[in-house]
Amino acid sequence: MTERRHDRAFVRTFFTSPTAVEGEADSAKMLRRASQLRGMQAPDVWVPDNEDATAPSMRDEGAENIIEVVAEAGADFPGEIHPRMVWHRDSPATRYQGFQHMLQIADPERGAIEHIDGFVIPEVGDIDDWKKADEFFTIVETEYGLEEGSLAMSVIIESGQAELAMGKLREEMGKPTNNLERLFLLVDGEVDYTKDMRAFTPTGELPSWPELRHNTSRGASAAGCIAVDGPYDDIRNVEGYHERMTENQAKGMLGIWSLTPGQVVEANTSPLPPKTGSWLLDVDGEQVELESVDGVELYDGDRLSLTQTDDGYELRVGGDTRLLDEDELREELHDLTSYVPSMDDIVDSMEEFEAAKEAGRGAIAMEQAATLRIGGTELSIAKDRMWDEATYQAAMTPISLFQDVYENRPDQHDELNERYGANVVERAIEVGL
Repeated sequence: MTERRHDRAFVRTFFTSPTAVEGEADSAKMLRRASQLRGMQAPDVWVPDNEDATAPSMRDEGAENIIEVVAEAGADFPGEIHPRMVWHRDSPATRYQGFQHMLQIADPERGAIEHIDGFVIPEVGDIDDWKKADEFFTIVETEYGLEEGSLAMSVIIESGQAELAMGKLREEMGKPTNNLERLFLLVDGEVDYTKDMRAFTPTGELPSWPELRHNTSRGASAAGCIAVDGPYDDIRNVEGYHERMTENQAKGMLGIWSLTPGQVVEANTSPLPPKTGSWLLDVDGEQVELESVDGVELYDGDRLSLTQTDDGYELRVGGDTRLLDEDELREELHDLTSYVPSMDDIVDSMEEFEAAKEAGRGAIAMEQAATLRIGGTELSIAKDRMWDEATYQAAMTPISLFQDVYENRPDQHDELNERYGANVVERAIEVGL
């Protein structure tokens, strides 16, 4: 993985707010509400959105609202602030308007730029278009005597051109003719991407675009940026939002767009290790979380049953029934179960491996044991997992995420201590350093 170029190594949440609401006495009311978010309701990156979330007729007023609200409340906002400007790969007039708004917002005499970490550029095209945007950032910095490269640039991948451009970043970044090292977030915009690809589904819903999410995650990793998934617009479907985040996390995409403060809370907590560990049982291809009662893991459904007989055990999964002896049953349950470690479990394992490594051992076995009760029948199982340096480094990813959150979001310390306990938090901060 290429070294990150910005203070944040991880971004969990990308939260947009309209910059000007038409027909309201205070057109900046949505910005003001967002600026007051704290704790788990506050995103890692707040995006005052002067593009899609704001009507074209209101964008000049929106730029003024950004200046006013960020100048007033930006110092106390706990996340980073990256306004989204208008831009389009095929429209010089749109690019010019976005540039003028950047100049307006970045004027040090207006008091907002000292709290702004960068700008978000939508609708980028091929790599030459990314360079045009970068040059505007450099001009803004030069105009106001800001340090070159101090304003981060995030882009939204909304076209096939932009998707292909990610593959050229490594060879372009670092050339003396650009400042593309300022790139921070690569954000998927599946709605406009779908339009650009001329794609549709029978129901009219968006395609899931797993290939785009994979390519964005890969492009971000190769270029030292951070990948963020696009908006999940079924805002009441919390389970679907979690499923999407779980899929993304398996691709290395730990950030996601959030449309509401409720989604921000879900997205802020989803990539963090769980408070307690849990055992999962594969029942007809579905992972079912077992209920832990007095040290026993219970399955009480009707799609799997286990009965002890005079000759051994009868295991029924769906329509399949098998007669097994005790060793065969343990082997079968070993294959059907998996364990989701808690934060405490991960830290314990990492500390144990660090001690073993210090003692000169390159690999050790870690045991996970449980007593399962299926129906009225109990059986104990144990799993051994070999830990070596590669396993240790892989386990470090969620811990590094936690450490990054703890360092950059002091407003969440109380909630993290409440979630895990002060002792676990203290150990998690120190492990791996």
